[in-house]
Amino acid sequence: MNVLLLYPEFPDTFWSFKHALKFIRKRASLPPLGLLTVAAMLPPEWTKRLVDVNVRKLREKDLAWAEVVFVSGMIAQRDSARELIARCRAAGKTIVAGGPLFTLEHEQFPEPDYFVLNEAELTLPDFLRDFKRGDARRVYASSEFPDIHRTPAPLWELADLRRYASMSVQFSRGCPFDCEFCNVTAMFGHRPRTKTTAQVIAELDGLFRLGWRGAVFFVDDNFIGNKHFLREELLPALIQWQKGRRRIPFYTEASINLADDEGLMRLMVEAGFDQVFVGIETPEEASLAECNKRQNRGRDMIADVKRIQRAGLQVQGGFIVGFDSDTPAIFQRQIDFIQKSGIVTAMVGLLQAVPGTKLYQRLKRQGRLTSHTTGNNVDGTTNFMPRMPRATLREGYKSLMGYLYAPGPYYRRIRTFLREYQPAKASGSLNWRYLMAFAHANLRLGVFGRERFHYWGLLFWTAFRRPSLVPLAVTLSIYGHHFRKTCAALEL
Repeated sequence: MNVLLLYPEFPDTFWSFKHALKFIRKRASLPPLGLLTVAAMLPPEWTKRLVDVNVRKLREKDLAWAEVVFVSGMIAQRDSARELIARCRAAGKTIVAGGPLFTLEHEQFPEPDYFVLNEAELTLPDFLRDFKRGDARRVYASSEFPDIHRTPAPLWELADLRRYASMSVQFSRGCPFDCEFCNVTAMFGHRPRTKTTAQVIAELDGLFRLGWRGAVFFVDDNFIGNKHFLREELLPALIQWQKGRRRIPFYTEASINLADDEGLMRLMVEAGFDQVFVGIETPEEASLAECNKRQNRGRDMIADVKRIQRAGLQVQGGFIVGFDSDTPAIFQRQIDFIQKSGIVTAMVGLLQAVPGTKLYQRLKRQGRLTSHTTGNNVDGTTNFMPRMPRATLREGYKSLMGYLYAPGPYYRRIRTFLREYQPAKASGSLNWRYLMAFAHANLRLGVFGRERFHYWGLLFWTAFRRPSLVPLAVTLSIYGHHFRKTCAALEL
């Protein structure tokens, strides 16, 4: 059986980093971890081929070779998924669809022959059994949450690792919190389920054997959901794993209460973590109460962010405008918070209602839903009727994004961050990839870019004040180029 594993293209989004990746000649930020894990669950006698259209085109000979096509994706990949499925259908292929997009919207896709939804550890074995017998149902779904102790390591050898900027592993699924707008708990539950330490180390060993020496993203929606296991087992094992190797940088996602645990932050940094994404959402207490973001309430979150930065972790932040309790003052409040906190990579999006969330159900009851969510956090759209006049919300958001990523405020924010950041070691290394990015940045940003005076000002300031952080300053400058290009493409 020849099986084609097909991953749709991401649009030009905040997290695609498409414009930044050109500086280091990479095609995508991350490989399709879910598809590669599913590949490891398929019968070993099946022949498997991955086509991630983010890094290469789907060729006619790929379709001619395939007998069955497994396609997976996220909501933001919806349009590309439709195009790829249409090509597979026209070629007469058997199509099996799964992953977040189809788990949430499979009714919108009439073309696939089969849907294997929710977590594959539960639904894929039943499908494979029935498929082998020739009596498979069209939809396989489950409301249960599997034990992931037996989840196999991804088949990394199917991916062309050279095309990606980072690799990814998953340690846990689920989150102990219950934010109204988030579908993580609906999909994965409130009790964080973890892999064993041996599983995680085996996955890292597999990447290392294949020659990977770059960054690794722990994709957990809340890495610190099980602090005890982290402190007692995983982080000590990662610290030991790093010994004798060139330090592999890790990054992940966590809730703001990470700032309360200096010992845990110290262990994370010692294990190799240098970045963490935190869902801050809003500085407005009323909006935090509205969306049940209880872990963020009653805090000095700017102080929390700076505490995490001083521990050696760069904070990337998620922010939202468009809550029912938001007034037009929210746009300036978000600007003030982001600038003062020194969160350079600040993803600010209009609130969207994702299927499966409590927000979606509430707005549906209120008759306020207007369309499907795009899955793109920064495209300036929302799929429901907001309390704030839509034109006010749109213009306020446009002004907010325009300010945050204009060269002046953006480069000032980098300096604010660099003043606080205390990495465990020099940030970045003088390898060939960095030198190539540095040369490209000097030309693209330092000569032709409208930010050229800000760029050189930052580099000279960093060279004199924090010389070990010059590589990081260059990297953040390149990120700013991507963010400005993305906003410009969306006419924001």
